[in-house]
Amino acid sequence: MMLTEVDSKVVCLGYPIYKSSLDDLPLKSKLLVSTINQYSYCIAEEDIEFKKALLGSDIILPDGIGITLAAKWLNGTSIKKIAGADFHEFQLKRLNEIYGSCFYLGASGETLANIESRLKIEYPNIRFASYAPPFKPVFTEEENLSMIEAVNSFNPDVLFVGMTAPKQEKWSHANKNLLDARIICSIGAVFDFYAGTVERPNKIWRDLGLEWLGRLVKEPKRMSRRYLYYGVVYAVHLVRVKFSMSNK
Repeated sequence: MMLTEVDSKVVCLGYPIYKSSLDDLPLKSKLLVSTINQYSYCIAEEDIEFKKALLGSDIILPDGIGITLAAKWLNGTSIKKIAGADFHEFQLKRLNEIYGSCFYLGASGETLANIESRLKIEYPNIRFASYAPPFKPVFTEEENLSMIEAVNSFNPDVLFVGMTAPKQEKWSHANKNLLDARIICSIGAVFDFYAGTVERPNKIWRDLGLEWLGRLVKEPKRMSRRYLYYGVVYAVHLVRVKFSMSNK
């Protein structure tokens, strides 16, 4: 049975975080899905357009131990982490069962080719297509229209957007009403994980709530600012919110 909006979300740090199982996702004609973790929360506090895009999503998944701990500490609510990779795997299994379709928008041609090769083996019943947009901070109107046209000509059940945060969330939010897809979800690094160009930390790290540490160990240069600097920034945000709650 589909849960109600009230039952399936908990407001944490100002965001309605999805707290149910992926099996209970609401059935709508078009569903915009985003994820939030401690890093994206901090960036959204600095970038109002990113924050609007997150708040404009139909579903915000708790993609990080920092968010699940915040829900427990601030709200007294236990929620289970749902990473973008978990959502991706769930949708692929579902689409394979129903002979559905998906579209990958983002990443390089090489990464998309690796995804295609793996999909053919693991999920033979899925129809799929992809498009590699230019690698740049801002798209021209012509480039944007080409991306939308590529998606709409395929009309997928699920559109996976992988252009890194916050660009992917802003783009998905801005173009939601122009896209012909039942589910639109921004999943960033999952493109590289599934393509095998970046190795996701193994299940032991993930089960311990230490996926972030696994990524830091594997990519210290790229991830140190995200997890160390913004880890401190996030902790300060949590303490401030907790303090303001206790003073009410």
